[in-house]
Amino acid sequence: MPSKAEENLPATNEGYGTREYWEQRYTNEAPDTTFDWFLTPSYLIPIIREQTQDIGTSARVLMLGCGNSALSEAMYEAGWKNIVNIDYSEKVIQQMSERHADKPEMRWQVMDVLDLQFEKESFDLIIDKGTMDAMLTTKGDPWNPPEKDVIACTKEVSEALRVLKKSTTSKFMYFTFGQPHFRRRYLEGREGSNLTVQEIGPPEGFAYHMFILSCGD
Repeated sequence: MPSKAEENLPATNEGYGTREYWEQRYTNEAPDTTFDWFLTPSYLIPIIREQTQDIGTSARVLMLGCGNSALSEAMYEAGWKNIVNIDYSEKVIQQMSERHADKPEMRWQVMDVLDLQFEKESFDLIIDKGTMDAMLTTKGDPWNPPEKDVIACTKEVSEALRVLKKSTTSKFMYFTFGQPHFRRRYLEGREGSNLTVQEIGPPEGFAYHMFILSCGD
């Protein structure tokens, strides 16, 4: 018998990049389900804290493609209160807003990361934990992804930078299982921004990376 996790896998990897797959998955899952594709919130919190010490927990945070990850909840409990979570799945936003109704400062909105409905320079910290990765699951040559995927990932970063405050303390943080040579093309060369890349472990197993776009001095 397949496990619940296996039952919710897409027919092909490309399914991870479709709204239909995620809507169906969140509909099938119990409303209290929590899933983090990689890197636990407890592992990431110290990293995020270290990278944002200039502004601290007062930052206005945007979580891209939040899903039912526990990262926002963990950040809230660690002191970040002003968190806006977006996902294009209406079902998961409904589930998460009901689950966290006791956290009035944290907001949940149905929104596409490729078309952010916010004014420019609205956020101090923007986080993508695996959302871009889900858009890059088309089978084929990873060195030459389909044009539609290149356009989508480039657009996501452009939208994030548009709504990121132009301050030296503001950052776009992208956590990924993708190797730097496959991901740099979407982030480097952005006018007015500095890109840093760091391997963040964990110490055992697969190597994950953190990309940070910060505003120049």
